[in-house]
Amino acid sequence: MRYAYAITAALLAGGAAATLSMQQPVGAQVAQNAGSTAHNPIGGPASFADLAARLEPAVVNISTTQRVKVQQQQNPFAGTPFDDLFKQFGGGGGEPSTDNNGKPVTREAMSLGSGFLISADGYLVTNNHVIAGGDPNDPNTKNATLESVTVTLSDHTEYKARIIGRDSAADLAVLKIDAPKPLPFVQFGDSTRTRVGDWVIAIGEPFALGGTVTAGIVSAIHRSITPAGGAYDRYIQTDAAINSGNSGGPMFDMAGNVVGINTAIYSPSGGSVGIGFAIPAEQAKPVVDVLMKGGHVRRGYLGVGIQPINDDIASALGLPKNHGEIVSRVEPGYAAAKAGIQQGDVIVKVNNVDVTPDESLSFIVSNLPIGSRVPIELIRHNQHLTVTAVVTERPPESQLNALGGAAGGDDDSDDADPAKQSQQAKASSSALGLGLTALTPRIAQQLGIPATVRGVAIASVDPSSDAGSNGLKRGDVILSINQTPTPSVAVAAQIVADAQKAGRDTVLLLVQRGTDPGLYIGVKLQKK
Repeated sequence: MRYAYAITAALLAGGAAATLSMQQPVGAQVAQNAGSTAHNPIGGPASFADLAARLEPAVVNISTTQRVKVQQQQNPFAGTPFDDLFKQFGGGGGEPSTDNNGKPVTREAMSLGSGFLISADGYLVTNNHVIAGGDPNDPNTKNATLESVTVTLSDHTEYKARIIGRDSAADLAVLKIDAPKPLPFVQFGDSTRTRVGDWVIAIGEPFALGGTVTAGIVSAIHRSITPAGGAYDRYIQTDAAINSGNSGGPMFDMAGNVVGINTAIYSPSGGSVGIGFAIPAEQAKPVVDVLMKGGHVRRGYLGVGIQPINDDIASALGLPKNHGEIVSRVEPGYAAAKAGIQQGDVIVKVNNVDVTPDESLSFIVSNLPIGSRVPIELIRHNQHLTVTAVVTERPPESQLNALGGAAGGDDDSDDADPAKQSQQAKASSSALGLGLTALTPRIAQQLGIPATVRGVAIASVDPSSDAGSNGLKRGDVILSINQTPTPSVAVAAQIVADAQKAGRDTVLLLVQRGTDPGLYIGVKLQKK
């Protein structure tokens, strides 16, 4: 997934120009002139020109100056007689470079994005990642320090901007510039009325080319673009061309109102392939309103890691797909743990709202009042249960990143009989397409697995098996099979055998890789 910024605008077929005060949104004139052309039953409008001309002045370019620590060149001679010589000439192992005084060596870097003015006195909106000060996925820039933000208007006037507020979870930020006169601005529309097939326009600065207008339709709504979903993983999808550099720009409806903020594109090539995503205005506006007042957004939180119920997981559990989400981990001390929710539970309803791909658990919970008591319906070992949880406030992202430790089973010891272990490993391998071995303390240390983890390690993977197709690798650790802990190869083999006897063709594995949280994966059993 690549980030991009763009702004989509509503379309108008002709109409006489009228005088417009800068004290009202520039889209207001478009709405007045649109008349019956706003929803043309015959086809597209004759031209987007009038709409684009009125909206472009409210779209801005955002550039940042960052200070990035220079990384040392990787040492290709590590462990050889040339190691010391390489270091004498400034080489290293990818650590930050330092000068003769031991201070980090830095370089200047820049980023580019877009935004849009939402008030005449200079408040504007963009994506948080546009002004975040580095790419968290790029080891060379993730620790960059933001030095300045410059906003350039359509008339090329430049202003230094202040960051009023930012919210990384929603990927939104509010900036402020001080101009000597009122500025053109736009307003948020009602994205809940946006339908698949509606026209939209994007105005942005792809690849730093300057103001660029593109048009398309709404391709989908409530689109999830991450495997595990999230509180804000409900995007508007559009085929309006959006490219690198479009991040933070608005998506306009046909009345000239902002119905989305373009945030990401799907692109195998790096350029637009007609699949772009925008944060709906219904989600963005409440966050923007809070940030403009200098506040921080409060969201509901249960303290669980969740996964959607895909085909394989549904088959392994004997449940319908796309209904409910499975709990992959439970954070100690938070609402879910206090309510008795367990790893492996399938949550199907929260506060009487069904959990579905369009209404994810994260989305439902994040919008619940802090401190409210809500019923949660779940399935545990084919039994329907209802528990009550008290919704707490979502912790800061920095604290959330530190959560999610290793999940483990019971404290049973490793297999003591090597011959028996080998025989059991072969039995499991034939069905799973995996070779299993005991997770000894030495193996755990080699894999970087905490000593508290209990499971069986994958020693080999049959690339032609379903396990191989699902991305399982040598060194992964299986914590449980069919929601039963696997502290030994013998237990793992017995669970697989029981599944085969019961006529099940798929088993559910809880797999941990390194220190990452466990992930549920449905694996089809190979026929004998």
